[in-house]
Amino acid sequence: MKIAVLGNPHSWYLKDLQRAADVSEATTVRYSPLPFSTIRAGVREGGNNDLSSAEQAFDQFDAVLIRTMPPGSLEQVIFRMNALHLYERSGGLVLNCARSIEIAVDKYLSLGLLAHENLPVPETIVCQTADDAMIAFEQLGGDAVVKPVFGGEGRGITRISDPPLAIRAFRMLEQLEGVIYLQRFIAHNGSDIRVFVLGEKTFCMRRANKNDWRTNISLGGIPQLYEAPANVLKMARRAAAVVQAEIAGVDIVFTEQGRPIILEVNAVPGWRALAEVTSVDIGLEVTHFLADRINRHRQQAITTSKNIHS
Repeated sequence: MKIAVLGNPHSWYLKDLQRAADVSEATTVRYSPLPFSTIRAGVREGGNNDLSSAEQAFDQFDAVLIRTMPPGSLEQVIFRMNALHLYERSGGLVLNCARSIEIAVDKYLSLGLLAHENLPVPETIVCQTADDAMIAFEQLGGDAVVKPVFGGEGRGITRISDPPLAIRAFRMLEQLEGVIYLQRFIAHNGSDIRVFVLGEKTFCMRRANKNDWRTNISLGGIPQLYEAPANVLKMARRAAAVVQAEIAGVDIVFTEQGRPIILEVNAVPGWRALAEVTSVDIGLEVTHFLADRINRHRQQAITTSKNIHS
């Protein structure tokens, strides 16, 4: 099985997947890195779409695994996602699917969809002007977290509880023509949990940071072994399904009363710290999952073809 990996060719995750493929005795998988920046698409009558990257045609692969969503212009980002949508429409397998990536990368959209499914999320207000943001700031108790709508790993996240500082921050965002995304700060004990959803399987760790309210590993959070209760794991699987992600990282924080709140769902989750703290070979688990997913996709294609011609 050949799997194209859209991501950084020098990333630890690609190397870990290639290592896992080498040691796997259950299946034969080969990973090949492809960059987003060289995606090339052709459109021909009949709906056939020629999609390639780095002069490698996508139809040479059994699946495409998305391991990053690099920055780019609005046109570039939309083109890349549309190319993946059309590739899926022509029968290609993308994990996570293009729609999942679009939902998860947009904090407002993903949180709104989670809320519509009655999943617990932080009280959030999104606006575009400094005046509206100040009203929202007061409505959220004067202690709020400001986040970029797009982004991850804790980058650009700020907690604000001082009104003069808040208005300066909001005015700057308004001048930059940004969207102001505000959440009520949830008091916690300096930790949260990350549930890694892989199909029907779940793996979990606790992230703790004594020096910062942000618990991201990239910002100094320490991974710890954690056994999540069944109801929390079920919640994480529901959240991944809402975002249409078959592979997901669900971040959950507990209030001082012990109620779990979903902070966000990541459709391109890492697993380096998770593998270390759980002693589970997550790269191998992902490889086996992808091989099984490819086999199911092939069977679905055969069934669909038979139904069309019957």
